[in-house]
Amino acid sequence: MKSKVLPYLIPDAEIQDMGWYLECPIPQPSEGLKANAYYFSHPEWAEEYLTYCHRSEAFKSRWQAAVGDWNDKIVVDIGCGPGNIFATLQGKPKLLIGIDVAPGSLELAKKQGYDVPILADATKLPFVSNFADIVTLNAALHHCDDMEAILKEAARLVKPGGIIVTDHDPQISAWDYKGLAKLLWNGRLLIYKITGHGFHKTDSQQSWGLACEIHHKPGHGVSKEFFMNNLKPLGFEVNVFPHNHELGAEVLRGEKGKAEFKYRLGNILSGRNPNAAHSALTLMCVAKKSSVAA
Repeated sequence: MKSKVLPYLIPDAEIQDMGWYLECPIPQPSEGLKANAYYFSHPEWAEEYLTYCHRSEAFKSRWQAAVGDWNDKIVVDIGCGPGNIFATLQGKPKLLIGIDVAPGSLELAKKQGYDVPILADATKLPFVSNFADIVTLNAALHHCDDMEAILKEAARLVKPGGIIVTDHDPQISAWDYKGLAKLLWNGRLLIYKITGHGFHKTDSQQSWGLACEIHHKPGHGVSKEFFMNNLKPLGFEVNVFPHNHELGAEVLRGEKGKAEFKYRLGNILSGRNPNAAHSALTLMCVAKKSSVAA
């Protein structure tokens, strides 16, 4: 398996073959990283995530429109988890590398068809620069301590003319709840428990899940400026598309879709127009690296 990525590894890369995946040791993992490693290595939780998350026709349509034809291309999926992107999109990339911190998820990603799953710190990847046609980060940035460092490291891998695609990271302006909306947000776990409408089956799963969502809370998230400020100086043409998870390729044509009632209510109670672009739940970023060296 290592031979497949050998041409793209930096000379001093420390790589261990763990069977299902390769591993670059992470000497001092943060608490957030450890939470992600635990949650997404839990057999039942990882399987649930693979089965129920990012598998809709809308997701498939949106992502196919964003990445285009990735057959015969080198694709690096950062924060690949159990392999949701490829499980949904399929296709025949020349080389599909999946990067994550959860061994259990990397095993599942291998079974989904990832050529080389690698456990590594996404702020310091063992690869040379400018080798990937497509780099993806789906629902990944907000799970990381330093979103800026992750995005810049992802951008480093993209070759001239290649693209980086991110999606399903919370837009900071839409999740900045105030007043009564903030009180409802803080009390949501109790409400979920009483109504039985939470995503997680147990308190333990919920606790670990929340620990993973490092930047998915009021006052945290991404913005159009975040992508522009970090990618444009690196030679990327940056497009950012706000949306509410429900639409496919229409998102890249400027449509946002309609958020669930509870999110619309949260924006109304926070004094925002729920139909405005800044109230859309998520930002998708599609950025193309200039073919001309900066």
